[in-house]
Amino acid sequence: MALLKILIFPDPRLRTKAKPVQNIDGSIKELSDDMLETMYEGEGIGLAATQINVHKRIIVVDITKEKTEPQVLINPEIKKIIDPEKRAYSEGCLSVPGFYEELQRPSSVEVSYQDLEGKMNTRVISGLLSVVIQHEIDHLDGKIMVDSLSNLKKEMIRKKLMKTTVGK
Repeated sequence: MALLKILIFPDPRLRTKAKPVQNIDGSIKELSDDMLETMYEGEGIGLAATQINVHKRIIVVDITKEKTEPQVLINPEIKKIIDPEKRAYSEGCLSVPGFYEELQRPSSVEVSYQDLEGKMNTRVISGLLSVVIQHEIDHLDGKIMVDSLSNLKKEMIRKKLMKTTVGK
């Protein structure tokens, strides 16, 4: 396993729309292991392949404090919103380090995805897991959490991150 470099906003590569995975093979399994290791090292609870400059539709998630329930979702897609009532959640992002923002998302959605064996799965998710998966799917679509903020706030975050990441 290997630690991967996480792209930091405003890196334009974060805007690249990921392509579907056509073949789930050993390289995809190795990539997902590396993504999990990178996510855990960064103390995150979700990571999209786009964030490590791999533009394939893969996300990894583990919302447990003990880091004992890693999940890999390949070609994830929101099929429908189960509970249309939006709730506010404080979201952070490994690509926008040090910033947390209250964002509104549907609290319950139905998601479909393939697992590492290529099996299709569909399930209804809610709460924190729903928020994390929606956040990571946004990354696969080239969206970043700052897109929901005012231009002024987005620019302040961009300038702050540019100062802290210069030379890294």
